[in-house]
Amino acid sequence: MLGKPIEQLKIVTLHLGNGSSVAAVKRGKSVNTSMGFTPLAGVIMGTRSGVIDPAIIKFLMQKENMTVDEVDTMLNKKSGVLGVSGVSSDFRDLYSAAKDGNDRAVLALEMFVASVKRYIGSYAMIMGGVDAVVFTAGIGENTPDIREAITRDSEFLGIAIDKDKNAAARGIEMDISAAGARVATLVIPTNEELMIAKDTEFLTKKA
Repeated sequence: MLGKPIEQLKIVTLHLGNGSSVAAVKRGKSVNTSMGFTPLAGVIMGTRSGVIDPAIIKFLMQKENMTVDEVDTMLNKKSGVLGVSGVSSDFRDLYSAAKDGNDRAVLALEMFVASVKRYIGSYAMIMGGVDAVVFTAGIGENTPDIREAITRDSEFLGIAIDKDKNAAARGIEMDISAAGARVATLVIPTNEELMIAKDTEFLTKKA
């Protein structure tokens, strides 16, 4: 899409769905990811907490008399935008509630956007710049409002999107960059099945 070999590019990929992750891809290799020991780490997600102060676990166990399994269930299935909003893990429901004046839904959306922006800035520093930001997965591909919010006030990094292109890009491969933007902003539908097939082929041939 950019007309350049991957070996020349620094890319931040935003895989945003009910489960989300951000990756720094420098010259075709992932050099950092928001995920940790498990996918629970990183940005706030549909029901997952994302990065938290580890001391919270001890606090919950001591003050709320929760077991390890109960804390694990809370962090994985009852936290994230669901826990913050008290409404839903579905971003369509969050936007509907936010428009109706639900402050917790507004907060959940703001927290999600802020957590993603934090990684974009961090990875731009780690890679020494960024040539492209890629939105993918359910939310990344189909939610123009989220893309607009995440890229807002990012002109200092060279990131700027075209309002009309952004509105038109829903589940299709498209460059939504504004004219003159130094960094390309792309929408690329995810194809996890293809990657699984490619990795399987690589591993079976290697064996």
